[in-house]
Amino acid sequence: MSRTNETIVLVGFMGTGKSSVSRLLARQLQLPCIDLDAEIERQQGRTIRELFADFGEEAFREVEGQVLSQVLESDGGKIIATGGGAVLREQNRKAMLQHGWVIALTADAEKIVDRVKNDTSRPLLQGNVEQRVTALLEERRHAYDFVHHTVDTTRLTSEEVAAQILGMKEQRQ
Repeated sequence: MSRTNETIVLVGFMGTGKSSVSRLLARQLQLPCIDLDAEIERQQGRTIRELFADFGEEAFREVEGQVLSQVLESDGGKIIATGGGAVLREQNRKAMLQHGWVIALTADAEKIVDRVKNDTSRPLLQGNVEQRVTALLEERRHAYDFVHHTVDTTRLTSEEVAAQILGMKEQRQ
């Protein structure tokens, strides 16, 4: 597949496959892959969990928005996997739409719980994982309504999700 200047932004709740699908797309499209959480950790010299613990969610969301803007405004096409909460701020949603083709990955609550239940690095999942996932999904029910396309990953492998996105991309051209 040939190189493109288009930026693809993957959004979605934690555990929907953003990181794994972004790596596959980047490889197939020969584009750089940027995991927003990893970029935040690199720039801040701390883990997401430490940032939440030391400064709180609001301060983390501020940093997240700044790093997202930097990444989106950098030259050339790229594949960006955002953190699950990057869509919570209006300015982030506007920036994503302005600079990229935005695709939401979704999955049902049971599948998400199964995918994230053993991940201790997620600060928003402290306590009862099933209850937290259900509550957060309800809070964010309309947070992904702004996107160009949605792919339900519940019953798909990462490879199948990437193939669907590539198929949609070909139809756009």
